[in-house]
Amino acid sequence: MGLLEGKVALVFGVANKNSIAWGITQAFHREGATLGLSYAGEALERRVVPLAETLGVDFVVQCNVNSDEELDATFAKIKERFGRVDVLVHSIAYATREDLDGLFVDTSRQGFITALETSAYSLVALAKRAVPLMPEGGSVMTLSYYGAEKVLPHYNVMGVAKSALESSVRYLAADLGPKKVRVNAISAGPIKTLSAAGIAGFRKMYRLAEDVAPLRELVSQDDVGDVAVWLGSHLARMVTGETIYVDAGLSILGMPMTEDDL
Repeated sequence: MGLLEGKVALVFGVANKNSIAWGITQAFHREGATLGLSYAGEALERRVVPLAETLGVDFVVQCNVNSDEELDATFAKIKERFGRVDVLVHSIAYATREDLDGLFVDTSRQGFITALETSAYSLVALAKRAVPLMPEGGSVMTLSYYGAEKVLPHYNVMGVAKSALESSVRYLAADLGPKKVRVNAISAGPIKTLSAAGIAGFRKMYRLAEDVAPLRELVSQDDVGDVAVWLGSHLARMVTGETIYVDAGLSILGMPMTEDDL
């Protein structure tokens, strides 16, 4: 019997086979969850629907998380189909390429608003609508990155958005704890995803991570998926408001250096 057997899990933010959300989806499926998937726009439909079919998932909906009307319509469909939600995964982030390439001080007003609304407020919006479908409690989780805590090259406004996201996790955990709804973040190490491709210099940071991380390994979708399973299961029933690092120890280093640098 899987750790998520009998649970309904919704995963928002599947983009393609390389996305972290897809790694989580596969892990949830392995552990017996009943799944529903959501993707951001029509351009992603041709990628996400075939992936869902490989797991026998037939609830796949498009949802613009910046639209209250679309969110309401999506959760109405979820309620009609499943009746309840046990696990909600928020794997959504966006900033314009221009606001990642330059200096943070040059971030446009609209770019700042877009990044914060899409990457951080969307968690609040999803949680607000999911909680009424969690009468016996549940688990909400989101995906963050070390740029929320420390300055990383070309992460810029996304780092600020991820900081807001992690702070939102703590406030939501405090709000929703009495309802037995747990809220946590997973801060994954560098993984080759569609979002990562938009960060200048990512390939160099990716290679460096393998050389300097204490475990001397790169993190995979599967690694994140396993931790997500734990957070969604009864095994993490007393864990809430936390940011959990799945990065082979990279975040504990003060000055990452290879043996050749010493």
